[in-house]
Amino acid sequence: MGEIQKMDHQVQSPTIVIAGASGYIGRNLIKELVNDASIIALSRSSSKQKPGEKVTWRSCDLFSMVEIEESLRGADYAVYLVHSMLPSARLTQGNFEDMDLILADNFAQAAKKNGIKQIVYLSGLIPETEHLSRHLRSRLEVEKVLSSYGVPVTTLRAGLIVGPQGSSFPILVKLVRRLPVMVLPKWTNTLTHPIALNDVLIALKQCIGNQSVYNKIIDVGGPEVMTYKEMMLRTAKSLGKDLHVLSIPLITPNLSRLWVSLTTNTPKNMVYPLIESLIHPMTAQPERMVEGISYGQTPFLEAAVSAIEIEDNQKKEKRKKKANAKGSRDLRAPREHNVRSVQRLILPEGKNAIWVALYYVEWLSKFLKPIIKAEIDEDYNCTLSTILSKEPMMVLSYSKERSTPDRALFYISGGKLAITKGTHRGRLEFRHIPGTNECLAAIHEYVPSLPWFIYQFTQAKVHLLVMNRFKKKLKHLSE
Repeated sequence: MGEIQKMDHQVQSPTIVIAGASGYIGRNLIKELVNDASIIALSRSSSKQKPGEKVTWRSCDLFSMVEIEESLRGADYAVYLVHSMLPSARLTQGNFEDMDLILADNFAQAAKKNGIKQIVYLSGLIPETEHLSRHLRSRLEVEKVLSSYGVPVTTLRAGLIVGPQGSSFPILVKLVRRLPVMVLPKWTNTLTHPIALNDVLIALKQCIGNQSVYNKIIDVGGPEVMTYKEMMLRTAKSLGKDLHVLSIPLITPNLSRLWVSLTTNTPKNMVYPLIESLIHPMTAQPERMVEGISYGQTPFLEAAVSAIEIEDNQKKEKRKKKANAKGSRDLRAPREHNVRSVQRLILPEGKNAIWVALYYVEWLSKFLKPIIKAEIDEDYNCTLSTILSKEPMMVLSYSKERSTPDRALFYISGGKLAITKGTHRGRLEFRHIPGTNECLAAIHEYVPSLPWFIYQFTQAKVHLLVMNRFKKKLKHLSE
């Protein structure tokens, strides 16, 4: 059955779950693995995917521990390809680093509960420096959280992946295509170590079930190390274009990220973290490289030509489908007015997540007194009410069966400020980050009852104000 069977004889016909299967790496990895294993592909919208004989698509919200536990059932190995740089709700309050932590923590705990033998995580190359960008710090945090519950983790660290779609390389292609002259700042002289998508897929496959790389961090890279300037010139060559460059050392990464976002029409929350990472040399380190896994064989120019050709063909197909569908009714469901809000808090020494949750209710009643009154019963169910109305503003039902000392979970079960009928399962949780003195306070899938345009500028703003003040209070207690 290929490399997977050779490396773990205990599993003759393994089942591999892929989180992030609808992304471009996930879709290509399925093609790489499907002849050797059964695949469970996780996606938020599995109904849009085509089922296969050995591919089972499961709809899964990775922010929901319950859904992840169900989705990982029956799997032997797991591949984690998730990165939350784009918003996951109509209104997202919080940064991608904290979102990534919750997703990774959910996944690692669910993997432990389901007896997953190994998690393979595709991370980014981490330079030897104390001052990492937000993007690279997040990747490092996710590595640690995935390893926190006893499931063996193999971390594959890659730099810029040369393939169609994705994030970094398509942005580079857009820049080279759209600009007759490129003004290059100082950071474009930084070294980078690109690798072809096919080489990454092979490396991932070589790691799955390979007990010799359990609990190891492996750097991967292509056959060439180059500067970003050289990479841009080679990309221009792959496009058959003469690129004129002008080096200006005064341009900072902050200016560059705005320029790149505007030029390529790429969302800021995707471009900004990526550009911030470019000040670091992103090269694979020899001491973290493994023969048969780390050394990609595809030259950059060959990989670039192939990626551009594939993406151009895909765009043509999309345009044809769009033209054929012209005039048909748009049957998409209206966009739900849901909210996700995540804040990172200091956890006082000796305290746990349940303590933070109960203290929050106590503090909230004092902070908003006399307008808001917060009450909690012996079962930790919480009611927020106001002196202006007898009906509660918010009812939070404590989930004893889903809570632990490291995670306190409340479902938003009623109140004037929330829509709770039907399938709406808004929830509030407080979660300790493993191995740290920090915790996350998070609201998921909350649907406000206020009209959306009013909610954004009133209740949403008040919530952030309250959480910032609570954060300061916890920091004061810790000090």
